[in-house]
Amino acid sequence: MRSRLERYFQFQELNTNWRTEILAGATTFATMAYIVFVNPAILGEAGMPVTAVMAATCASAALASILMGAFARYPIALAPGMGINAYFAYTVVIGMGIPWQTALGAVFLSGVAFLVLTVAGIRERIFASIPAVLYSSVAVGIGLFIAFIGFRNSGLIVPDKATTVKLGNLSDPHALLSIFGLIVTAALLSRGLSSAMLSGIVLTTAAGAVFGLVPFQMKPYRFTEITATAFQLDIPAALRLGLLEIVFVFLFVDFFDNLGTLVAVGKKAQLFDSAGNIPRLNRILVTDAAATIAGSFAGTSTVVSYIESAAGTVAGGRSGVTAIVAGLFFVGALFLAPLAGAIPAAATAPALILVGAAMVSHAAEIDWAKPSLAIPAFLTITTIPLTFSIANGIAIGFTAYTLVNLLSGNWRRIHWMLWVLTALFVVRFAYLGQV
Repeated sequence: MRSRLERYFQFQELNTNWRTEILAGATTFATMAYIVFVNPAILGEAGMPVTAVMAATCASAALASILMGAFARYPIALAPGMGINAYFAYTVVIGMGIPWQTALGAVFLSGVAFLVLTVAGIRERIFASIPAVLYSSVAVGIGLFIAFIGFRNSGLIVPDKATTVKLGNLSDPHALLSIFGLIVTAALLSRGLSSAMLSGIVLTTAAGAVFGLVPFQMKPYRFTEITATAFQLDIPAALRLGLLEIVFVFLFVDFFDNLGTLVAVGKKAQLFDSAGNIPRLNRILVTDAAATIAGSFAGTSTVVSYIESAAGTVAGGRSGVTAIVAGLFFVGALFLAPLAGAIPAAATAPALILVGAAMVSHAAEIDWAKPSLAIPAFLTITTIPLTFSIANGIAIGFTAYTLVNLLSGNWRRIHWMLWVLTALFVVRFAYLGQV
């Protein structure tokens, strides 16, 4: 049986073994385990039950990662995505006043659309039509958006009527706790600790408990509490409201997040074939789409491939066993759900800020010397956090790219599909100007 599994996962071809794969899976889990606490904190602000969301986060991450490892046989773990969960909570539910059940329905629809596009072979064509600069700038903009939310949740930045925002009260105990968490987590990251994010959250929570900033009483917990979010999605309501834009954003972010992860992890693990192609690509894409659909049923926002999987490949992970091991760790994390209420915003805020810092690194991929690329990129990056909307940033960035390149004589570089998207965004802006 063991030798059969080794043949299935191509241990000999990939020059790996069980010990290496198990350690790599544990490393991958450690680097992304922060999502177990951060995702409930974000979706909880949208009115979703925190304990149930934590259970849904673990369940969806476990199922998706195991499926990726067993079916696609890649060392890529999945979980509810950062950035897209912020869009779900702050833009869709809070900003637009859409019930979280309906928003989950939109997540489901995006997953179905993803699956259809994958099976039809259209997904790769869409990727080819959208300039890399827009992908990079959206990633940077989302990073700033997440960091801004982290600064707000920490109390380090507060609203101000005269200047919109200002520096918060640094003598406030919760703000000081966030500063402590930010410094500690940054130091752990600088030391190269694979579990830096998770360790930072735990240490900050512990410090808060010592100073009486974490009021918590252990309550009895049963996995059945996940029913507060599981199967609560409202697909008919999402269809009635015609949430095309929301579905598109879910689709867009997941699309590029997954492809970016594939390239990064594939390069580190040397999984590309001699022609530079990704073997079993369709299986990877089908798994990703199925994971989003399953996540919507469990009660969480879009499930995506995690770039933190690269940590597992650095540790030697080459096969799907790495992802399966990470998934099994998420199964174990299900029993930590009662701790969700003990994690204060001051402990998760530093993680949001530092995740944002990591995402800003994509700015290096932008050719800032070319105005036709730099200006649309800049507008995308700045309008996402300043309008507090990923959708607005994407719409403005796409429209700016098309118009700037058209008027500068570079219209040949604009794919026909981008013309269609731009036209839709112009109609959207015209509609918003009348409401």
